Amino acid sequence: MLLAVLIFAGALAVIATERVDRTKVALVGAMLVVLSQTIDQEHAIEAVDWETIGLLAGMMLIVRVTEPTGIYTFLAIRAGQLARGKPFAVVLSLALSTALLSAFLDNLTTVLLMVPITFLLADALDIDPIPLVLIEIIASNIGGTATLIGDPPNILIAGATDLTFADFVVNLAPIAMVAFVVVTGLLYLFFRKRLQIAPDARERVLELDARRSIEDMPELKRTLPVLVITIFAFFIHGAIGVEPATVALTGATIMLLLTRQTVEEALRGIEWPTLFFFVGLFVMVGALEENGAIKEVADAIASVTQGDRTAELMGIMWVSAIGSGIIDNIPFTATMIPVVDQLQGAAGSDDAYWWALSLGACFGGNFTLIAAAANVAAAGMAERAGRPVGFMTFLKIGVPATLVSMVLATGYVALRYL
Repeated sequence: MLLAVLIFAGALAVIATERVDRTKVALVGAMLVVLSQTIDQEHAIEAVDWETIGLLAGMMLIVRVTEPTGIYTFLAIRAGQLARGKPFAVVLSLALSTALLSAFLDNLTTVLLMVPITFLLADALDIDPIPLVLIEIIASNIGGTATLIGDPPNILIAGATDLTFADFVVNLAPIAMVAFVVVTGLLYLFFRKRLQIAPDARERVLELDARRSIEDMPELKRTLPVLVITIFAFFIHGAIGVEPATVALTGATIMLLLTRQTVEEALRGIEWPTLFFFVGLFVMVGALEENGAIKEVADAIASVTQGDRTAELMGIMWVSAIGSGIIDNIPFTATMIPVVDQLQGAAGSDDAYWWALSLGACFGGNFTLIAAAANVAAAGMAERAGRPVGFMTFLKIGVPATLVSMVLATGYVALRYL
C-alpha cells in the first residue's frame, strides 16, 4: 500500500510541476506499479476503464471526420452572432449550453463537442479561448451533477441502488442550478478582463455569413445525419440497453464507412496522449484500490463519525470531494459505494447519504485537472490546439470553484436533509 501511495503521490507532484509531459509521467507511474508487483498485470488491465477509453476514442473520431466540413465553424459563428459579440452573453451561452448538454448527454461527450466550437469562436472574436474552456469544464461537472446520466459517479450510484432518474433530478438539480449560477458568475468576474471583445471584432463576427463556413457540403450531408443520430442515441442509450462507448464507436465506424477521408487521416485526429494518460492514471489508481489505500480513507469516515448522522453526511460529502479531486471521481465513488451503503443502511436506508456522495464526487471533479475525465479530455484538446492548460493553471480555478460549490452543497444538505 505504501509503495502504491508513494508512486501515485510522486506522479501527481511531477505533473504539478508541469516540467514533464503528464502522459509520460502517468505511463512511468503505471510501469512502476506493475513492475514492482504493486498490482499484477491482470488486475492492471482490469483497472483501466475501457468504457471511458472507448467513448473518448469514438467521439474524437467523430469530431475529426466532421471537422473539415466546416460545421463547427458554422456553429461557432452562429453562437457569436446570437450572443451579439458581448462577453457576458458569450460566456453565458457557452456555459449554459455545456451545463444542459452535460445533464442530458454526459459531461465527457459534451466537452468533446463544445471545445472545438469554443476555440473557433474565440478565434473569430479575437479573445483568449482558455478562460472559456475552463468555464466550460467547471460547468460540465456541475451540470452533470443534476441527473443520473450526467456524470459517471451518478451512474455508479444508480447501478448500486434502486434510485430513479426522477430521484436524481428532484434531489440534485436544484443545488446544481444554484451552484451553476453562482460559480459561473464568479468565474466571469474573474476572467472578464481577458474576455474583452474589441468593437471591430464584434462587428466582423456579426457581418459574417455563417453558411460560407461550410467547406464540403457533400461530406456534410453524408456525416451530419450520423452525428445527429449518435447524439440522440446518447440520450436514449439507457432505454435501449447500449453503453455510451458503444454508441460513440458505432457512430465513428459508420462515419469511417461514409467519409472520403482515409482511415489514417481520421485516426490522426485521435488525442492519443490523452488516451494513454488515462490508461496510466487508471493503472496507478487501480494499484491504490488493489492495496486498500482508498478503502482506508473511506473506512476512516465510519470510525471518525461514530454513527452521528450529521457528521456522516458532511464527512461523506467533503471526503468524497477531496478524494475525487486527488484521485479521480470514478474509482473513488466506486470504492465509497459499499461504505455509504453500510452507513445509510445503519441509518435506516436514508437516501440522503447517496446525495451527499454524489455531490461530493461530482463537484469534486472540478478540484484538479485529473479529477474528472472531462477535465483531462478538454486539456488534451487544448494542448493539441497549441494552448495547453497547465495543472497549476487549472488548480487556481478549480479549487475555488469546488470550495464555493461545496459550501453551497453543505448548506443545501443541511437545510433539506438534516
